[in-house]
Amino acid sequence: MTVTGTQQVIDALGLPAAALVGQRVPKTLLVEHGAPTVADKRLVEAGIEELRWVASLKPNTIGVAAFEDSVRQCVELIVLALSLRPDAKPARLLELVHRAVPYHVLLIVNQSVSSPVLSGADKRWSQGESGRVVLDGNIVTTHLSAATQPAVDALLGTLAVPRRPHPNLYTLYRSWLDALLAAEAALTTGVFTESGSTEHSAAREAALAECADLDKQIKSLRTAAAKERQMARQVDLNLQLRQLQARYDEARKRL
Repeated sequence: MTVTGTQQVIDALGLPAAALVGQRVPKTLLVEHGAPTVADKRLVEAGIEELRWVASLKPNTIGVAAFEDSVRQCVELIVLALSLRPDAKPARLLELVHRAVPYHVLLIVNQSVSSPVLSGADKRWSQGESGRVVLDGNIVTTHLSAATQPAVDALLGTLAVPRRPHPNLYTLYRSWLDALLAAEAALTTGVFTESGSTEHSAAREAALAECADLDKQIKSLRTAAAKERQMARQVDLNLQLRQLQARYDEARKRL
């Protein structure tokens, strides 16, 4: 299976016909409700080609119960498809879309200059403002690149709603996030394995963030070491590299 774009991901979700919406979302709504600064408004206007509301997963459209406790409410899952222009800044635009929608969103992103991206973000009630929904943790993203085809195939093969645990909508959504994290971990471990518990899923997410940070540090130090001409400084940089690599290996074991 080769990733070609948004429709293939939608097909992989196995969405029932009753949940499909297929409506275009005006950029003005995102500008008004999801772009807090002038710079963000410009990003939306210049970077987004189209935002499409693909599906709405609710108890009456997929037969899965809603969820609510003192921390969060999950009464509807939204699937959105975001088409970006070639020079758009995807990281910030993904964040703006997730923040703008008060429901849990599965976002499919296409940008002509890169591979498709699938992303999600948990949400909870704001602790400081009654009735307001905020992000709970990091935005989880995975690139559906041909360079990582085995992980992509494994991910797309497991996303269909009937295959996911779904005693309620929140459990379904968290299982999607876990599948995205498993795909990201597979890029490092070479094996697509979903977490067996919420604790492991949280630990994996933290380990992925740590691996990404350490990888940046390692690459930066390697570049500096290659340019360094003083022997003593080279020795010091190589020692730092070994220490960072050891920390990376430890974090990798937690994936």
